Amino acid sequence: NIIHSSGTVGDEMTHYLYVLQSITLNLLEPRAKTPVDPYNQEQRDLLQSLRQMAFELDMDPTASNFSTDRRKSVCAKEFKKLGFSNNSNPALDLKRTPPGLLALDNMVYFSSHYHDTYSRFVLENSSREDKHECPFARSSIQLTVLLCDILRIGEPPSETGQHYYPMFFAQDRVFEELFCLCIQLLNKTWKEMRATQEDFDKVMQVVREQITRTLTSKPTSLELFRTKVHALNYSEILKLRQTERMHQEETLAPPVVELRERLKPELLELIKQQRLNRLCEGTLFRKISSRRRQDKLWYCRLSPNHKVLHYGDVEEGTENPPIESLQEKIPVADIKALLTGKDCPHMKEKSSGKQNKEVLDLSFSILYDVEEYNLNFIAPSKYEFCLWTDGLNVLLGREMTSEYTKSELDILLSMEIKLRLLDLENIPIPDTPPPVPKPPSNYNFCYDFSHAEQ
Repeated sequence: NIIHSSGTVGDEMTHYLYVLQSITLNLLEPRAKTPVDPYNQEQRDLLQSLRQMAFELDMDPTASNFSTDRRKSVCAKEFKKLGFSNNSNPALDLKRTPPGLLALDNMVYFSSHYHDTYSRFVLENSSREDKHECPFARSSIQLTVLLCDILRIGEPPSETGQHYYPMFFAQDRVFEELFCLCIQLLNKTWKEMRATQEDFDKVMQVVREQITRTLTSKPTSLELFRTKVHALNYSEILKLRQTERMHQEETLAPPVVELRERLKPELLELIKQQRLNRLCEGTLFRKISSRRRQDKLWYCRLSPNHKVLHYGDVEEGTENPPIESLQEKIPVADIKALLTGKDCPHMKEKSSGKQNKEVLDLSFSILYDVEEYNLNFIAPSKYEFCLWTDGLNVLLGREMTSEYTKSELDILLSMEIKLRLLDLENIPIPDTPPPVPKPPSNYNFCYDFSHAEQ
């Protein structure tokens, strides 16, 4: 078949290796789909061997004289240290398929071929304080599920598959050896993250990322895989995530930065218009009396032509009073300054305190006329405070400085840029513009019809 296949020799060998890999990995499929039988004596013996190899040095010489109940209690305690949830019958932890028998095979292989590392793993974690121990059995089961998912064990071979891993042809028992490397990686990552039991899923996500990123580089041997995956520690994963997030948003590409700067004035104008429209709708404010400590309500709104602020006292329950009912008014041209927080005249004499601090953050004043009259506000919410201070700054010809303006501008810019770049999806954007071609030798582009008429 190889001789008569189309394409180059390299393509043929790639396809041949992919088929070999599919066959190799699918040999694991029956083990992945066969659950552990809790009543199978052979499997129970394997589980007991895991316990004995982990705690054989700590076994009491008189343990053989223990009663059956006492011996079961000791075994259950040791299975719990191994990280089994059902410590009285650990086989129940292995009934899930996948990984089925494959997880048990991996644990037994690790304990028998890397006995010192296995014992150190179990004893180190069983001696840690509660919640900070990395459970060996649970980690092994989940890691086997993860490897089955990454390597598509249990799935039918794909005729259009493009990925193959050369290291799977470098030695025997490669899947078990890969598991042994990855379970040590998991323990290392657990300690780097200072994880607790609640962080188990987060640790598995990081381990998945470490494995998949390393496999992407197509290591040719397990030793090379070990070197690369251990160099990809938790801090490196965080750096890569941050960099990729920035590149995913395409904020670093110079053309996108230029597009962002071009869009910003237009979107800022949109936000300004929204602020002025909101001021035209008006807001109900509370006026705190210093004598009776009673709240009085008053309403303020901007005229539709943006030239006059109308305000006046209103009764409780009044909503959106007409502009004609607001007797007081201030021409926008007379406004001299906008003050916020401690600079406001009605806040200068307030004492410190939590309640006053909240009021302080919602206070603003406008100074107007030559005699330094002022109109004092206490906004009903932080959002209204930002809307009014932004709107008043727009009327005064100043920049909007509120946190909501920055947040809304970022959202609008992100949406607009994504819409503009929809046609360029999955197309790399160059950092530099393409070179300008050389000018033509002449500019005689028009056909001379005078010769044709003759």
